[in-house]
Amino acid sequence: MSTANGRGAGVAAPAPAAALAPAAALADLDISRAWLVDPASGREGPGEIVVTDGIIEAVTWLEGADSEGIDAGGVIVAPGFLDLHVHFREPGDEDAETVATGLAAAAHGGFTTVCVMPNTTPALDEPSVLARIHDAATASGSPVVLLALGAVSMGRTGEQLALLGELADAGVVGFSDDGAPVRSAALLRNALVYAGMLGLPIVDHPEDATLTEGSEANEGLVATVLGLRGWPGSAEATAVGRDIAILADVVRDAPAVRLHLTHLSTAASLALVRQAKRVGLPVTCDVTPHHLALTDAWVAGVRRWSWESIVSDGAAGDPWRDGSIVAPPFDPSLRVNPPLRAAEDAMACLAALVDGTADAIATDHAPHAAVDKAVEFGLAASGISGIETALGIVLAAVDAGRLTLSTAIAALTTGPARVLGARAARGSWPRGLVEGAPADLVVFDRSQRWTVNADALASKGKNSPLLGRSLPGRVILTVAGGRIAYEAPEA
Repeated sequence: MSTANGRGAGVAAPAPAAALAPAAALADLDISRAWLVDPASGREGPGEIVVTDGIIEAVTWLEGADSEGIDAGGVIVAPGFLDLHVHFREPGDEDAETVATGLAAAAHGGFTTVCVMPNTTPALDEPSVLARIHDAATASGSPVVLLALGAVSMGRTGEQLALLGELADAGVVGFSDDGAPVRSAALLRNALVYAGMLGLPIVDHPEDATLTEGSEANEGLVATVLGLRGWPGSAEATAVGRDIAILADVVRDAPAVRLHLTHLSTAASLALVRQAKRVGLPVTCDVTPHHLALTDAWVAGVRRWSWESIVSDGAAGDPWRDGSIVAPPFDPSLRVNPPLRAAEDAMACLAALVDGTADAIATDHAPHAAVDKAVEFGLAASGISGIETALGIVLAAVDAGRLTLSTAIAALTTGPARVLGARAARGSWPRGLVEGAPADLVVFDRSQRWTVNADALASKGKNSPLLGRSLPGRVILTVAGGRIAYEAPEA
């Protein structure tokens, strides 16, 4: 295959990926006159990469006359992305997603390593469940590496610690009860200490369930006008404050503890993390693409990005007065936990990436069967199928000047790798563009757009509010551990 972007860049690659199943082929690539982004070295610019038998043979940074005509608006080569937070539903809910379809979706989105959450059926609370998931990944033939978080509590009920030591020996990279919080403060404290002894993080879904029971949408104007039960931002901030307070108490006696807060969505929550980092607490956090770019106004029928909603003084306008409602309200694909927030909160999520408060972008890929979404808004299962649209959303923010390209790529590569720590090395984690290393790359073209539709998504979950929308940045090629994971069909 040969692909050109109109700026002189080219990618030479082997046969289409569909012909490579069940065992992905080793990559032989000659990527010329592209824009390279390497967060590991902090370098980006014009360059070329040669991959032979899956190994990066040469990385050449172009300068002077050789670099003329190459810019960051065309073909981009970056380390493969790492997603800290995905739900592949197997075992237990294979109608919504399987490990095989989830890995295919990841490769289509440019991800070469993913970390699955433990809210399967049964929960990933003991090693045999992890073995089933790893067996499914092997059987898929995908070279995308699957990592996993074990449950904090048995059955994720919040009552008794899971077999943390046995799960660690089996290879989990941390512990979480997502999609629910660790409800007991005492259990969280014990889990932090035990996980710290094992050198692994606790990943918490911060939510005070006493404040969210029966809630349907973000508390505010949109929920009030639509007659939806409000979901207060304080439910998240209260839980974040609790978690940080426990961490501060524990770290004095157990300095190896690590806490990661996932899918933060409010300015108040991020401010708490920012302050905790300033005083040196070992806390990290991530934000999702949909909380960066979508707002609760989408539930009313708005279809503009969060930064397009800001009219003055950092505030958003009234969608019923400014004519921005263009779609029917109550699209159940927009029901998500935590809910889509106000534009001001989305701006805070973007600012947190810029100043380093947020360490990573994680998709919270949550596919659902159509039957679980094709109901009234308040009854719909929570979640967005988002691993294939993440890059496009993030690049839209880059195009709008809200993020730099280097910040965005770092949040998808080196940022999540630092959160996981040493155990990320069990996967094809982003080592950077290093000669002699197995190629772990994504190649995408910023000059090309693609339209999100059900047939274009490899995931079984078609529950995306972006169906029918054109996104920037078509993924051309994903190489995981030296093997072709995804190759775009000829345009």
